[in-house]
Amino acid sequence: MISTPLARRLHGAGLRWTPVSGDAFQVDGAEFEGDVFTVSDMTIEAHHYPTGTILGFNGTTEWALDSVAIDDAVWLPREDQLRDLLGPSFVSLERQDATLGVDYVVTVSVDGDTASFVSEDPAESYGMALLALLQSLH
Repeated sequence: MISTPLARRLHGAGLRWTPVSGDAFQVDGAEFEGDVFTVSDMTIEAHHYPTGTILGFNGTTEWALDSVAIDDAVWLPREDQLRDLLGPSFVSLERQDATLGVDYVVTVSVDGDTASFVSEDPAESYGMALLALLQSLH
C-alpha cells in the first residue's frame, strides 16, 4: 500500500477512484490519520448516486460513522492496481540490494523517455512512476 502523502499527490494529479471491494482508503482529516479502512460488501459499501459516490459504513464499526463522501476519502491503491494503471508505459520492476536493505526500481516510458523510481516498497515505486505519468499528461 502506498503512503498517504503520495496518494494525495496522485489524486491532485488527476487519479480518480471507483471503489470496489478490497480497496483501501483513509478518511481525509487529522482526526483519522493512521486509520485505514477497506471497502467490503459486509462493512463498507460504495453506493453510487447521480450526485456522487458515498462510502456507507454498515453494521458495527469501531466508531459511529454512517457514511463518507468519496471526495472526503483518500484511495490507497495496491501494487497491482498501480501497475495496471501504468498500462503500456510500464517497462520493468527490479529488486536491488541496497546498502541498508532492498530497493525496488520501477522503470516506465514517459513521453518517449525512460524514467526509474526507487523505494524500499514496490507499491511506492509504482505510485511515484504513476505520478510522473499523470503529471506528463498535463
